[in-house]
Amino acid sequence: MRHIHALAEANLSQPSVVTIGAFDGVHRGHQHLVKQLVAQSHRSAHVPVVLTFYPLPKVILEGFRPGFYLSTPDEKAELLGQLGAELVVTHPFNDEVRHIRAAAFVASLLEHLKMAELWVGEDFAMGYQREGSVDFLREQASSRGFTLRVVDLMDAGGERVSSSRVRESLAAGEVAEAARLLGRPYRVSGEVVPGAQRGKTLGIPTANLAISPERAVPRRGVYAGQVYIGDQKGLSAVVNVGSRPTFDSADVTTIEAHLLDFSGNLYNQTLSLDFVARLRDERRFDSAEELVAQIQADIRCARELLAKILAMP
Repeated sequence: MRHIHALAEANLSQPSVVTIGAFDGVHRGHQHLVKQLVAQSHRSAHVPVVLTFYPLPKVILEGFRPGFYLSTPDEKAELLGQLGAELVVTHPFNDEVRHIRAAAFVASLLEHLKMAELWVGEDFAMGYQREGSVDFLREQASSRGFTLRVVDLMDAGGERVSSSRVRESLAAGEVAEAARLLGRPYRVSGEVVPGAQRGKTLGIPTANLAISPERAVPRRGVYAGQVYIGDQKGLSAVVNVGSRPTFDSADVTTIEAHLLDFSGNLYNQTLSLDFVARLRDERRFDSAEELVAQIQADIRCARELLAKILAMP
């Protein structure tokens, strides 16, 4: 898979089958669509291409919202590549791009991607003020000699899946439902940074992850998860998403993971964290002793849950 960051860098030498969209999170609906597109491209000996944007147009047009993105551009490209996309274009979206006329954008697709087919959703529109509707693209396809295919973001089982539904599940703390919609546990990655060292003092050390404020995280609470360090096998963990109300008065959300049966220095390493199950709400304890007792109970619960969930086929 080749990942580029501007449409003009593509310059393919053979025709392509192209789909355009946000593809945030690459959920089951996206997966079903891309798998079909890849199969079609193989039948026609064309290159399967996914074109997406960063920042997402919705963020630029409606304003920055903390905790919006389900995936980074590189994470998205990797997931799309695993599905068989041979070229992922993450084109920058800015005010200049926002004002490109739809016909001009179609011309760019034909020039740089040698587009033979374009796959879009039913409510898709491109170009300035969304003038490039499906009806407009049908006319362009007829006059410019490419095939337009209008598809729906349903998974193989016929369920309509959306990135918005995933975000809503995470906001409610329903990480199991988010995983069902994604077809995999929701994952965030971040560098381990120094914290207040309270976990170590309590005998329960934690890895504090630096996560971009634009990244969606589950509702505050305690979760069972799996942590990955490079290519190592996943390590079970108890994860706290919250403000540590027993000790801190500042209302700042942090993510810290206590890795079960692990010892070692993780500072400056990048960890990937999968949220598997919600254990409980975050709450304030009257003493450190009460907090430690609750964490020990959380650890026991996490072990049991993860053993059952991860043993499922």
